[in-house]
Amino acid sequence: MQIPKPSDADKAYFRSIVPDDPRVEIKPMFGNMAAFVNGNMFMGLFGADVGVRLAPADAAVLAAMDGAGPFGPAERPMGGYVGSHVHSSTRRR
Repeated sequence: MQIPKPSDADKAYFRSIVPDDPRVEIKPMFGNMAAFVNGNMFMGLFGADVGVRLAPADAAVLAAMDGAGPFGPAERPMGGYVGSHVHSSTRRR
């Protein structure tokens, strides 16, 4: 399984969209980044893709949007997360 590395611009973008709340902690994760509240991941960066964990109804709405799709490795996407490659001129694979 190939794990993509985010660019410095990807990391800066991720940090810019993580909620500014003292309960939120950003941590490195497998060469990427993730945001946690009370030890639970709710948002992650996988290469240039940002993924969020949402309630099933909200995840279905986001997943139906152009550019959205599974989050994480193609061989084993993370259940409960929807990913999007939204901040770059390049599109999702």
